Amino acid sequence: MKNFRKEYAGRSIVTICGLFLIALTVIIAVFLIIRGSGTFTQYHHSIAEFLFSSEWAPNDAVGEGGGKVGAAVYIVGSLLTCGLAIAIAAPLALAEAIFITEISPKLGSSLFQPAIEIFTGIPSVVYGWIGLSLLVPFVRDAFHAAKGGYSVLAAGIILALMIFPTITTVAADAIRSVPDSYRKASYGLGSTRWQMIWHVVLPAALPGIFTGIILGLTRAFGEALAVAMVIGKTRAFPANIISPTNNLTAAIAADMGNTSNGGEYNMALWSMGLLLFIISMICIVAIHVISVRNRKKTGGH
Repeated sequence: MKNFRKEYAGRSIVTICGLFLIALTVIIAVFLIIRGSGTFTQYHHSIAEFLFSSEWAPNDAVGEGGGKVGAAVYIVGSLLTCGLAIAIAAPLALAEAIFITEISPKLGSSLFQPAIEIFTGIPSVVYGWIGLSLLVPFVRDAFHAAKGGYSVLAAGIILALMIFPTITTVAADAIRSVPDSYRKASYGLGSTRWQMIWHVVLPAALPGIFTGIILGLTRAFGEALAVAMVIGKTRAFPANIISPTNNLTAAIAADMGNTSNGGEYNMALWSMGLLLFIISMICIVAIHVISVRNRKKTGGH
């Protein structure tokens, strides 16, 4: 009876915590929808204007509209920096994951993976300061950047460094989860180690690898401080990757504290936050879809 009570109490606590997290997520979603939709319901701007126009001059006076809320520059800046970060980080992270799991697992588990995981605890301001002190001058001198090195390239490299540990860790776990029987069967058919990795292990671990890439992409979209320090924060489309621009998170972080609560400017920034939330939800749904398909493919194991 005593053990039953302890088990019931423990299960109740876990259930309450789970329900609390679900409720908190729903509350955040509802709050963002209410605040973020004010641009369209209260100030009567169209979604097309918000997504595709580059004219950004919202009115800060509460109750007075008439400004421009085109966020296309910020959206394009986020897409470019995050896309560049994934293009840089994903191949390197996959190569590192293969090394620490298949090439040198003992050294990988004892040295390389712990070292990689340390990077996840470094504050974003440190990444931004390093980028500002080292990377921005390098881009300026190496590519003769007209704007002093503040650029999409600098922001993309900083984001790649920040998401590299996440992708590497998840990809390594996915590769480790591939049954050893797959490897033995491949060797039994005369495969070399690289053939076994390329044709057997990686296809089997592909859903987990994609999950790591999507998680890294989600973090890249949500990063603000480090990107704001190196991207240049100019309200213009970049001519190339060594040109400055701005992105959603940097604009929100820089301007939200200087706007009137309930004004058109404030609502437009909340709409940016809602857009980021929607992007995050899409990424999470994609992860779940990949996981479900993988379970069905492997028969639920």
